[in-house]
Amino acid sequence: MEQIILMVHLLVALAIIGLIMLQQGKGADMGASFGAGASQTLFGSDGSGNVLTKATAWLVALFFASSFGLALLASQKSGVVDDLDLDLEIPAAAMEVQVPVSEEDFPVLEDEIPAATAAPAAEDVPLLD
Repeated sequence: MEQIILMVHLLVALAIIGLIMLQQGKGADMGASFGAGASQTLFGSDGSGNVLTKATAWLVALFFASSFGLALLASQKSGVVDDLDLDLEIPAAAMEVQVPVSEEDFPVLEDEIPAATAAPAAEDVPLLD
């Protein structure tokens, strides 16, 4: 069913593109009113706006309906899945958090930090010539 709706959706989209490309812009009617190209229209001197506009409107309505149908089908299929579709089992030992209980369990940072050295004297810094 989804494949049929998807194919209808694609064909309707292509038909809408074709109909829009066939239609003339509003500026094209200005030249036709002065006699330039009035006899060359496919649907007579009234122009093609009425027939093509109605066909485009019906195809747009069908396009929105098929879009809505595809959205409903997609929402029914969706579910919570891992990114890699793997069942991840975490052992219970990894879930346990070990919290230090006494002062002996805390690390002593003063012994691990090296002592700061004095800044170099002015005569120790080389000068650029």
